[in-house]
Amino acid sequence: MPEHRIYRMPFAKVYPLYVQKAERKGRTREEVDQIICWLTGYDATGLQQQLGQENDFEAFFAQAPRIHPDSSLIKGVVCGVRVEEVEDPLMKKIRLLDKLIDELAKGRPMEKILRKS
Repeated sequence: MPEHRIYRMPFAKVYPLYVQKAERKGRTREEVDQIICWLTGYDATGLQQQLGQENDFEAFFAQAPRIHPDSSLIKGVVCGVRVEEVEDPLMKKIRLLDKLIDELAKGRPMEKILRKS
């Protein structure tokens, strides 16, 4: 099966798009960072290092300290794809992140986005 182009895309090129999407809807860069750090286990310094290194999505997720155990609670559709049905592990992580950013842009409270009770 051919590799998806997104795997080789630098995360630092997509990150500003996540921020723009959130800011257009009245949300903040800090909230985007909080979501990314929650999902991946990076702290603020680690996230900034990743952005500075311009690692692609594959390296970004491979070097992530841990994927949050509650990420399995993320359900729904993003870009016409049901995230819980994505089989490829890397694509699933990318889609989970997309879904969380979509939820942020749609005004969902952070407690719900981060799957807190």
